Amino acid sequence: MSLEFENSIMQEQFLELVESGNITALKEFLDDQNISDVASLVDEYPEHEQQIIDNLTIHRAASTFKILDLPTQKRVMRDLPPAKIAELLNALSPDDRVDFLEGLPSSIVREWIKLLSPEERKITLSLFGYPENSVGRLMTPDYVYVFEKDSVTDVLNTIRRVGKNSETIDVIYVINDQGELLDDIRIREFILSDPLQKVSELMDERRVIALNAYDDQEKAYEAFKMNNRVALPVVSNSNKLLGIVTIDDVLWVASEEFSEDIQKIGGTEALNEPYLQIPFFKLIKKRIGWLIILFLSEMLTATAMAYFSDEIAKAVVLSIFVPLIMSSGGNSGSQASTLIIQAMAVGEVNVADWWRVIRREVFSGLTLGGILGCIGFLRIFIWHILMHHHIIGDLYGPHWMLIGLTVGFSLVGVVLWGTLSGSMLPIVLKRLGADPAVSSAPFVATLVDVTGLVIYFSFAFVFMKGVLL
Repeated sequence: MSLEFENSIMQEQFLELVESGNITALKEFLDDQNISDVASLVDEYPEHEQQIIDNLTIHRAASTFKILDLPTQKRVMRDLPPAKIAELLNALSPDDRVDFLEGLPSSIVREWIKLLSPEERKITLSLFGYPENSVGRLMTPDYVYVFEKDSVTDVLNTIRRVGKNSETIDVIYVINDQGELLDDIRIREFILSDPLQKVSELMDERRVIALNAYDDQEKAYEAFKMNNRVALPVVSNSNKLLGIVTIDDVLWVASEEFSEDIQKIGGTEALNEPYLQIPFFKLIKKRIGWLIILFLSEMLTATAMAYFSDEIAKAVVLSIFVPLIMSSGGNSGSQASTLIIQAMAVGEVNVADWWRVIRREVFSGLTLGGILGCIGFLRIFIWHILMHHHIIGDLYGPHWMLIGLTVGFSLVGVVLWGTLSGSMLPIVLKRLGADPAVSSAPFVATLVDVTGLVIYFSFAFVFMKGVLL
């Protein structure tokens, strides 16, 4: 049975229960569904979203709310009564609560924070104290910690007492009396050990993999990828254990970062909202900035064309290949820029690798340019043969060889310059502390368009001076 067919049956059952008004049956139906399926019902039937949330247990409602996109979350909260809003906010884990609240106007945040219990309010405000996009905003204080002097029996009693409210109990964290992180031990070690054995006897000398609360969230993604963990501890600058970050939160961050990078590569600001739900004028504002910059940059192309207008007038045939030269350089630059940005995003390339990148792109640019240059020269040669046999009109005249060499060598130069520009610009931006994704493909293409004309007419001077120029 296909997934689409199963979803269709589920939706039909849901609508029948809603129409019947049988609340008990609706609650049982919703309790039997996966959280992801309940979330799809909220997305599919926004007119029934309040009814769905109201008929879920509060913990399932919080789990469903967590995986909805921000505009849907806002809409759900808008339709709920204050008592239900308070219940739902208190049921959310601290990191998910902060993630939701930071996307709201400050006036609403102030009002809704008042709905939290004193303990949850204190935790939420402490998380808001960390910089935006820092690991501190992702962490949750719900974890299990023990002391090095505890016995295995003490540890198991602690797990029974506080483990139910913890985000995960796969790993137990060991601290000293000052709250400093000493070690992290998997729960299986305690289960398989003698009840009277001390925690200090189970500790090893290996360095504990921990995140700093002020680290960028992208660093958390790299740490999870390299260490194969479901959770990592978060510490202060003085190594005090503050909380943990779990893999599900990091995956959400990775997804958001990927979306932002793709949008920036395309030449827009990050939307931070679903495309179909972002207000029209806000979408225009996100796009117009780069378009103006690119438009002004392209004016340099017109300036370059005007500078070489005398040469174009003397050899009109040169203008035929201007689009070819410009597009080839822009395409090669866009390719290189996209490859390097992606490699930097996944940690394959960093700023220190600039020399390795530039060496690789020099050979790549020469090879790719050589291939395109040969194709360009062959095109002119074949055209000349057809002209010679009067199959088509004479276009290049007796100097076809010089034109072919100009186009061929220009393609090598332009493609080489394009690959070097496209590969180096993201690295330079990263070195300056900027986001490499802003060196978008359109920007690189525009840069290479202007310089490509200079390269093209420089080769034209070399091969045609005294003949056509």
